[in-house]
Amino acid sequence: MSDTSPSPSPQRKIIHIDMDAFYASVEQRDNPELRGKAIAVGGSPTGRGVVATASYEARKFGVRSAMSSRRALQLCPHIVFVRPRFAAYKEVSQKVREIFRRYTDLIEPLSLDEAYLDVTEDKLGIGSAIEIAQKIKDEIFTELHLTASAGVSINKFVAKVASDLKKPNGLTFIGPSGIEKFMEQLAVEKFHGVGKVTAEKMKRMNLHTGADLKRLTENELVNLFGKVGRFYYRIVRGIDNRPVEPHRETKSVGAEDTFEIDTDDIEQLNAEIDRLSGIVAERLQKYDLKGKTVTLKVKYSDFKQITRNHSIAQSINDISNISHIAKMLLEKVDMEEKKVRLLGVTVSNFPEVSNTNGMQLELF
Repeated sequence: MSDTSPSPSPQRKIIHIDMDAFYASVEQRDNPELRGKAIAVGGSPTGRGVVATASYEARKFGVRSAMSSRRALQLCPHIVFVRPRFAAYKEVSQKVREIFRRYTDLIEPLSLDEAYLDVTEDKLGIGSAIEIAQKIKDEIFTELHLTASAGVSINKFVAKVASDLKKPNGLTFIGPSGIEKFMEQLAVEKFHGVGKVTAEKMKRMNLHTGADLKRLTENELVNLFGKVGRFYYRIVRGIDNRPVEPHRETKSVGAEDTFEIDTDDIEQLNAEIDRLSGIVAERLQKYDLKGKTVTLKVKYSDFKQITRNHSIAQSINDISNISHIAKMLLEKVDMEEKKVRLLGVTVSNFPEVSNTNGMQLELF
């Protein structure tokens, strides 16, 4: 009698490629006068500009993406601000994707500068995900004169964390036998999906590493962090079965942040809306998107959460309109005897999602 049971599926081979300081690197490549200098691609520090990307020279001074341009100038007085050229970045991104397609069609772009690749069955029959990742890095450097970092593993989460470990121009492989130990040793702030405020909250609970999180049951994690606790429970064990999806549609673009101290100060709340609207506007322009609906998210100090939204006839992606609508929505929010823990601003309802070329955008 023959055995008709299905054969086990092969171990997945996932690569995460992340271009190094992408916008800034393109600017330094195209303008020799900027090479070796601290530069920030983004808005002017005299207005409500936001840093989209900082060169590694600027990062040494603490300049980071999504930081206000004014703050970047304070940290690095000699920094050079460069206006974004999104058409140029999109063109380079398409050339990078052409390199990816030499090896696989299972590509899930997260933005213009990073993507997941499933090379479990690669087009050239190379078989080794590490070798494919190195070839991709070499071709990006040779053909486009830019560097990229790569993470290689059996799932998306571990590959993404791995790509960040040896930046710039790094390649990190974390095999199946090493995942559990790797996740246990990983600092909580390195977990993709754990933001600065959540990491600080974890540390106050004496949760500093994956091993610390692993000691908690799934129910305990849910009680402490809400439904995202289920995600933490799986991830700390290296479990991530999400497929690489080439054609996921973008639904919204947003940004949110938690106040260090809960507040009911309207000026502070409006200033935060300005800052978040600037970040959202930069991201919309980065992905060549415009939306008709603005949503304001408010989380109170008691963790109760509400959202308010407003739709308009004309699609927008500029800071002034986004901020104006979000502030109008804030005026309709009940603030009596309540303090705010978190604010979020999101733009959605894109009439021409086809502009993203089928990209899935992991939208912060």
